Amino acid sequence: MQEVKKFLDYLELERKFSANTVLNYEIDLKEFVDFIVSKDLNEIEIKDIRRYLEYLNEQKYHVSSISRKVSSLKSFFKYLKAEKMIDNNPMALISNPKKEKKLPVFLNYQDLDKLLNTPDLNTGVGQRDALILEMLYSTGIRVSELANLKLKDINFGEHKILILGKGNKERYVYYGTKCQKLLDKYLSDGRTMYPASAYLFSNKHGNKLNERMIRMIVDECGRKAQLNVHVTPHVLRHTYATHMLNEGADLKSVGDLLGHENLSTTQIYTHVSNERLRKVYLSSHPRAKKN
Repeated sequence: MQEVKKFLDYLELERKFSANTVLNYEIDLKEFVDFIVSKDLNEIEIKDIRRYLEYLNEQKYHVSSISRKVSSLKSFFKYLKAEKMIDNNPMALISNPKKEKKLPVFLNYQDLDKLLNTPDLNTGVGQRDALILEMLYSTGIRVSELANLKLKDINFGEHKILILGKGNKERYVYYGTKCQKLLDKYLSDGRTMYPASAYLFSNKHGNKLNERMIRMIVDECGRKAQLNVHVTPHVLRHTYATHMLNEGADLKSVGDLLGHENLSTTQIYTHVSNERLRKVYLSSHPRAKKN
């Protein structure tokens, strides 16, 4: 279809989209064109779009895949309308399907203790690994933020760290006495086995410890602790947020500490807290207990 080709050229030449992105658009639009067969684009109505979405559901497409296809069609028909190739935009009233909200995976207090006590503090590597785990849990920072953490960003007197987050936005996070003890031990002992570096965590060449290596360290500690949960830096971030809310922190403060731009991003953790309260109620209230 000539209109599809023009749209793809527009994405590549004017919008400067990557070859991979343009290919995804092409795949999505080809599937739609095959579905409507020979129907003229000006004749397509909202009922045709709905039939197509029903077809995608029948084919057991994942919600995220359907959402992407809807976005592709929205962009395509918006382009056609702007270029006056069609009179009406049938996608104008079509909204993306709601994505299933998965509750974040987090560690309970017992599993967290097992994990944090796994590294051997008698070795330099163990001190480094223990501090990585403690930093991720105590501050809730992202793995990328930890990898880029420099010594000059740490205010040792006030137990706070300046973080450069997403979109180059700065924020402060805080850490407690347990983290401070591990930090002191690592700086006076474990860190001396690595070349001098501006970064808190560096490799044997003096370069910063990259995100991949940090993920591998966290994963290895999780396996040594023999936990049923696959532990990642993001699981520790989820654990931080969940435990903060469980202990009475307000949603806005937790969101600010995590570096969330919108409160809606933080609200998923309230579902975890609510589920905990539900279980407490069901196991404690005389009228709710199972016989």
